[in-house]
Amino acid sequence: MKSFEFHSPETVPDAFALLNDVSESKLLAGGMTLLPTIKQGLAEPAALIDLGKIPQLSTIAVDGDALVIGAMVRHVTVATSEVVRSKVPMLAHLAAGIGDPAVRNRGTIGGSVANNDPSADYPAAVLALDATVVTNQRELPAGAFFTGMFETSLETNEIITSIRFPIPPAAGYAKFKSPASRYAMVGVCVAKADGRVRVAVTGAGPCVFRVSAMESALEARFEPGAVASIKINAAGLNSDIHADAEYRAHLVTVMAKKAVAAAIQGL
Repeated sequence: MKSFEFHSPETVPDAFALLNDVSESKLLAGGMTLLPTIKQGLAEPAALIDLGKIPQLSTIAVDGDALVIGAMVRHVTVATSEVVRSKVPMLAHLAAGIGDPAVRNRGTIGGSVANNDPSADYPAAVLALDATVVTNQRELPAGAFFTGMFETSLETNEIITSIRFPIPPAAGYAKFKSPASRYAMVGVCVAKADGRVRVAVTGAGPCVFRVSAMESALEARFEPGAVASIKINAAGLNSDIHADAEYRAHLVTVMAKKAVAAAIQGL
């Protein structure tokens, strides 16, 4: 690695000031993607701004009909939080399946969402639950947040402070994971609320996406069999050494059935 400055602000305004004042600076959350990228010489930030000492970013709270999770809350905390388990158990299940213990103890929900890896788990939950990504400047609805592979609608100087998840009556997540990385080769999140159903898929394509045909079928009949015959078009899906596009298309239907079953089990 090339040398860089290291800052540990204790408030969001201080972090924002550093981000604007120090050219070529990067925010550091868990560092699961950023640090390997720096080690490989693919990024050369002049400074890292560590968000780990900002207390307000590490809270979990219920606010009315929403579960609000701070951006710096680590995966292991989401997985073990009694508040998360009682209000949105699907999120706790999802977090428990991320990576290995080292990743879960360092990685953060805000870092994962901001990075928008096409195989990450959280984007599927954010989109399926119609969550709101709260930054130090504005609130971004899930449908407008994820824009492409490793791309979001965040501005370069924005800092995610929390994610607001509406508490659903039923939600489930299922993924077919890579045995090495535990990233989702395909992951499907299903959420039901107010008679509407949202189905979000991660791992299959360049960016998380919804499946309207499955949503309509599940609104008519909320059971695994409702999506069993729905086929996903393989055009534009990911194809790599782990699985080709056709196999991933098949897995979407398989994982959707499992996600619906998990949602029903949680009712």
